[in-house]
Amino acid sequence: MTATTPLYDTYLRAPLRFERGEGVWLIAEDGTRYLDFAAGVAVNSLGHAHPHLVEALKAQAEKLWHVSNLYDVPGQESLARRLTAVTFADRVFFTNSGAEALECAIKTARRYHFAKGHLERFHVITFEGAFHGRTIATIAAGGQQKYIEGFGPKAPGFYQVPFGDIAAVKNAINDETAAILIEPIQGEGGIRLASKEFLQELRALCDEFGLLLILDEVQCGVGRTGKLFAYEWAGIRPDIMAVAKGIGGGFPLGACLATEAAAAGMMAGTHGSTYGGNPLAMAVGNAVLDVILAEGFLDQVRDVALVFRQGLASLKDRFPDVIEEIRGDGLMLGIKAKVPPADLLKAIRAEKLLAVPAGENVLRLLPPLITTAAEAREGLARLERAAEAVRAAGIAAA
Repeated sequence: MTATTPLYDTYLRAPLRFERGEGVWLIAEDGTRYLDFAAGVAVNSLGHAHPHLVEALKAQAEKLWHVSNLYDVPGQESLARRLTAVTFADRVFFTNSGAEALECAIKTARRYHFAKGHLERFHVITFEGAFHGRTIATIAAGGQQKYIEGFGPKAPGFYQVPFGDIAAVKNAINDETAAILIEPIQGEGGIRLASKEFLQELRALCDEFGLLLILDEVQCGVGRTGKLFAYEWAGIRPDIMAVAKGIGGGFPLGACLATEAAAAGMMAGTHGSTYGGNPLAMAVGNAVLDVILAEGFLDQVRDVALVFRQGLASLKDRFPDVIEEIRGDGLMLGIKAKVPPADLLKAIRAEKLLAVPAGENVLRLLPPLITTAAEAREGLARLERAAEAVRAAGIAAA
């Protein structure tokens, strides 16, 4: 049988083909405009065709694209200094994706203990419902069977415990434990928040037992919660953090951030990347920080997030037969549907609004951080019409 496409059949793509974007809008080939509250799964942090990002990329493209990490890349030094200046970190390793940033984080934690002579300490405690990427190591870290099945034995060294269960974490710690890895907000898992208290307790356990605390802020970082990184809300400092998605504003870019102590074992030859930290990515990453770190930008994100969250709460009250719960923080929000989420998503797309499916019957709403209050209200109006359509269709609860 001849395939209809030469592409791998690994995605269930919606029959939409977009030609261009403008801010929070995507324009299809037929000219139809969609309000993009998917943002490339939290990637397009500054929307589409942001003029500052476009100019930065064009200017760099006319100079230099790639030289490899055999030489100094000035943009890396600049972006790393800016990131360490505004975070807990002292060191940065640049990657092309979130999965690569997580791989680097895991290797950094294991190497830390190896360098101290504790070769047995390579196990990482992770949490049920987590998603850390699609590599062999990161699917093992996430622990979800649907991603592990068919790819051979699960990579050793990862142990999952229930999300939010501090007693289970304590019970899992032993002489082989190296680190604890957690998403402050589980994205793929259904917009599940780790409480401030839980994150603080994890920090305390790591201090008590000599473990490293690794945060996966690939989706919830870079301003999405209204602070530059979500860990700031809990008043803690991780030892290692993986970042991607929003840091590149649409250009492939990730980073592993670490303290001086945590990164001490990562010496020459222990890790590398051909494309990581290339001049194009660094130009865009620096341009993203120009905008997000500008005075008042994150205040605006928090203000719009409040408008959006209040509007979603009102929708839940008016459509209890369609919406069970509103989850999330900042502009990383989720609607837990009472009806089959695929039906609700279909109705939402019919209103020319884009959202992202997640676990636990949740649809994610991940608007660009440049979304205005007026655009948030437009999105809410479209969500209301979608909920009305689902109700009118008499779709039964999931």
